[in-house]
Amino acid sequence: MNLLPTLLLCIVLLFSGCSQPPSFKSTDISGADWGKELALTDHHGQPRRLADFKGKAVVVFFGYTQCPDVCPTTLLSMQAVLGALGTDAGRVQVLFVTLDPARDNAQLLAEYVTAFHPSFIGLHGNEATIAAVAKDFKVFYARHAGTTPGSYSIDHSTGSYVFDPQGRLRLLVRHGETPDNVAADLKLLLAGK
Repeated sequence: MNLLPTLLLCIVLLFSGCSQPPSFKSTDISGADWGKELALTDHHGQPRRLADFKGKAVVVFFGYTQCPDVCPTTLLSMQAVLGALGTDAGRVQVLFVTLDPARDNAQLLAEYVTAFHPSFIGLHGNEATIAAVAKDFKVFYARHAGTTPGSYSIDHSTGSYVFDPQGRLRLLVRHGETPDNVAADLKLLLAGK
């Protein structure tokens, strides 16, 4: 009995299973019908839209400059992601959208975001514009009074949104995801996956 045809069939089936498309580490939200537009002003005073970054993978994070923990750790993580991407880092744009337009003016945003990486862009708008953008991205945020008069903190969603180079919303990155996993996901998007 000749086992060669059966053996060849088994090998072909084994390797065909290896050609499955790679899976993302982050949550795949491709096709989501939200997070469609972002029209704000950058920390240089220039109006910005998502379309301005077509051809790049775009990571959008909502926060505020006086955030004690989530915002700085997310931006530090994105700094590490860019480092892990090497030459592909120039094909990624990180956008930080303030949820605190009363305190986060252009100068403060410029100092804050560029302290993490010179390519990061801070975006701001008035209260109504920020509220509309946050609603479109399904971002929760709420202001809480602080211990002194006039002071406050802001509770907010902690995920980051990733758009592919064609401008489509593709991923939701959980807070605390490792930079290596985020970099791997971005490499897949940059490769057209």
